[in-house]
Amino acid sequence: MSQIKEGWVGRYFEDFTVGDIYRSRLGRTITMTDNIQFTMITNNTNQLHFNDHYAKQTEFGAPLVNSALTLSVVAGLAVVDVSEHGFALGWDYIKLPNPVFPGDTIYAETEVLETRESKSRPHQGVVKVCTRGINQDGKVVIDYARSVMVWKKESAPAASIFPERAE
Repeated sequence: MSQIKEGWVGRYFEDFTVGDIYRSRLGRTITMTDNIQFTMITNNTNQLHFNDHYAKQTEFGAPLVNSALTLSVVAGLAVVDVSEHGFALGWDYIKLPNPVFPGDTIYAETEVLETRESKSRPHQGVVKVCTRGINQDGKVVIDYARSVMVWKKESAPAASIFPERAE
Protein backbone atom coordinates (compact mmCIF):
# COMPACT_ATOMS: atom_id res chain seq x y z
CA MET A 1 0.00 0.00 0.00
CA SER A 2 1.44 3.35 -1.04
CA GLN A 3 1.53 6.27 1.35
CA ILE A 4 1.86 9.92 0.45
CA LYS A 5 4.77 11.46 2.36
CA GLU A 6 4.62 15.15 3.14
CA GLY A 7 7.54 17.26 1.93
CA TRP A 8 9.16 20.07 3.89
CA VAL A 9 6.53 22.73 4.47
CA GLY A 10 8.57 25.49 6.05
CA ARG A 11 8.75 26.81 9.58
CA TYR A 12 5.96 28.26 11.67
CA PHE A 13 6.48 30.87 14.38
CA GLU A 14 6.96 28.21 17.09
CA ASP A 15 9.79 26.64 15.10
CA PHE A 16 12.13 29.64 15.34
CA THR A 17 14.77 29.87 18.08
CA VAL A 18 17.12 32.81 18.49
CA GLY A 19 20.62 31.79 17.41
CA ASP A 20 19.51 29.05 15.02
CA ILE A 21 21.24 29.11 11.63
CA TYR A 22 19.60 27.73 8.50
CA ARG A 23 21.59 26.94 5.38
CA SER A 24 19.85 26.62 2.04
CA ARG A 25 19.71 23.10 0.70
CA LEU A 26 20.03 24.42 -2.84
CA GLY A 27 22.39 26.85 -4.50
CA ARG A 28 21.59 28.94 -7.58
CA THR A 29 24.01 29.65 -10.39
CA ILE A 30 23.21 33.04 -11.89
CA THR A 31 23.67 33.17 -15.65
CA MET A 32 24.24 36.15 -17.91
CA THR A 33 20.79 35.49 -19.37
CA ASP A 34 19.24 35.73 -15.88
CA ASN A 35 21.14 38.96 -15.30
CA ILE A 36 20.17 40.61 -18.60
CA GLN A 37 16.51 39.59 -18.36
CA PHE A 38 16.16 40.79 -14.76
CA THR A 39 17.96 44.04 -15.57
CA MET A 40 15.75 44.75 -18.58
CA ILE A 41 12.51 43.74 -16.78
CA THR A 42 13.33 46.21 -14.00
CA ASN A 43 14.34 48.99 -16.45
CA ASN A 44 17.82 49.28 -14.99
CA THR A 45 19.90 51.16 -17.59
CA ASN A 46 23.31 50.65 -15.95
CA GLN A 47 25.40 49.09 -18.72
CA LEU A 48 27.60 47.36 -16.15
CA HIS A 49 24.93 44.63 -16.05
CA PHE A 50 24.41 43.95 -19.76
CA ASN A 51 27.19 45.49 -21.90
CA ASP A 52 30.31 43.30 -21.92
CA HIS A 53 32.37 45.89 -23.83
CA TYR A 54 31.51 48.62 -21.33
CA ALA A 55 32.02 46.34 -18.30
CA LYS A 56 35.52 45.35 -19.45
CA GLN A 57 36.52 49.01 -19.10
CA THR A 58 35.57 49.10 -15.39
CA GLU A 59 37.56 48.00 -12.35
CA PHE A 60 35.60 44.72 -12.41
CA GLY A 61 36.64 43.77 -15.97
CA ALA A 62 33.36 41.94 -16.60
CA PRO A 63 29.61 42.48 -16.19
CA LEU A 64 28.27 42.44 -12.63
CA VAL A 65 25.07 40.73 -11.60
CA ASN A 66 22.38 43.28 -10.82
CA SER A 67 22.36 43.65 -7.02
CA ALA A 68 18.55 43.53 -6.92
CA LEU A 69 18.77 40.12 -8.64
CA THR A 70 21.29 38.98 -6.03
CA LEU A 71 18.90 40.09 -3.29
CA SER A 72 15.97 38.34 -4.98
CA VAL A 73 17.83 35.05 -5.44
CA VAL A 74 19.17 34.96 -1.87
CA ALA A 75 15.80 35.91 -0.38
CA GLY A 76 14.20 33.21 -2.53
CA LEU A 77 16.69 30.58 -1.35
CA ALA A 78 15.76 31.45 2.26
CA VAL A 79 11.96 31.36 1.80
CA VAL A 80 11.60 27.66 2.61
CA ASP A 81 13.31 28.23 5.99
CA VAL A 82 12.11 31.71 6.91
CA SER A 83 9.03 33.07 5.20
CA GLU A 84 7.13 30.25 3.51
CA HIS A 85 4.41 30.79 6.13
CA GLY A 86 4.61 34.54 6.36
CA PHE A 87 5.39 37.79 4.64
CA ALA A 88 8.09 40.45 4.87
CA LEU A 89 7.50 43.41 7.16
CA GLY A 90 10.64 45.35 6.35
CA TRP A 91 14.34 45.40 5.67
CA ASP A 92 16.73 46.91 8.21
CA TYR A 93 19.79 47.04 5.98
CA ILE A 94 21.33 45.51 2.89
CA LYS A 95 25.12 45.35 2.36
CA LEU A 96 26.96 44.16 -0.74
CA PRO A 97 30.55 43.40 0.41
CA ASN A 98 31.67 41.53 -2.73
CA PRO A 99 30.52 41.57 -6.37
CA VAL A 100 28.58 38.77 -8.04
CA PHE A 101 29.49 37.80 -11.59
CA PRO A 102 27.49 35.73 -14.07
CA GLY A 103 28.44 32.11 -13.47
CA ASP A 104 28.67 32.50 -9.69
CA THR A 105 26.66 30.09 -7.57
CA ILE A 106 24.99 31.61 -4.53
CA TYR A 107 23.80 29.94 -1.32
CA ALA A 108 21.85 31.45 1.58
CA GLU A 109 22.63 31.26 5.29
CA THR A 110 20.14 32.76 7.73
CA GLU A 111 20.48 33.40 11.47
CA VAL A 112 17.49 34.03 13.73
CA LEU A 113 18.14 37.28 15.63
CA GLU A 114 14.90 37.68 17.58
CA THR A 115 11.33 36.47 17.85
CA ARG A 116 8.27 38.02 19.47
CA GLU A 117 4.54 37.57 19.56
CA SER A 118 2.66 39.99 17.34
CA LYS A 119 0.78 42.64 19.34
CA SER A 120 -1.80 43.22 16.60
CA ARG A 121 -2.13 39.70 15.18
CA PRO A 122 -2.50 37.05 17.90
CA HIS A 123 -2.24 34.20 15.37
CA GLN A 124 1.17 35.31 14.15
CA GLY A 125 4.59 36.31 15.42
CA VAL A 126 7.46 38.48 14.22
CA VAL A 127 10.81 36.90 13.37
CA LYS A 128 13.91 39.02 12.69
CA VAL A 129 16.71 37.37 10.73
CA CYS A 130 20.08 38.15 9.21
CA THR A 131 20.66 36.45 5.87
CA ARG A 132 23.96 36.18 4.04
CA GLY A 133 24.41 35.20 0.41
CA ILE A 134 27.61 33.22 0.03
CA ASN A 135 29.24 32.37 -3.30
CA GLN A 136 30.97 29.17 -4.35
CA ASP A 137 34.28 30.47 -2.97
CA GLY A 138 32.83 31.14 0.48
CA LYS A 139 32.72 34.93 0.02
CA VAL A 140 29.77 36.85 1.43
CA VAL A 141 28.21 38.74 -1.49
CA ILE A 142 25.15 40.12 0.30
CA ASP A 143 24.23 40.56 3.95
CA TYR A 144 20.84 41.83 5.09
CA ALA A 145 18.46 41.89 8.03
CA ARG A 146 14.70 41.75 7.72
CA SER A 147 11.62 41.09 9.80
CA VAL A 148 8.92 38.64 8.78
CA MET A 149 5.38 38.11 10.08
CA VAL A 150 4.98 34.33 10.45
CA TRP A 151 1.87 32.27 11.13
CA LYS A 152 1.57 30.15 14.26
CA LYS A 153 1.06 26.56 13.18
CA GLU A 154 -2.34 26.13 14.81
CA SER A 155 -3.79 29.15 12.96
CA ALA A 156 -2.00 28.95 9.61
CA PRO A 157 -3.84 28.54 6.32
CA ALA A 158 -3.74 24.99 4.99
CA ALA A 159 -0.16 24.11 4.03
CA SER A 160 -1.25 21.43 1.58
CA ILE A 161 -3.36 22.77 -1.24
CA PHE A 162 -2.65 19.86 -3.57
CA PRO A 163 -5.96 18.84 -5.19
CA GLU A 164 -7.42 15.39 -4.61
CA ARG A 165 -7.03 13.25 -7.70
CA ALA A 166 -10.28 12.48 -9.50
CA GLU A 167 -10.74 8.81 -10.28
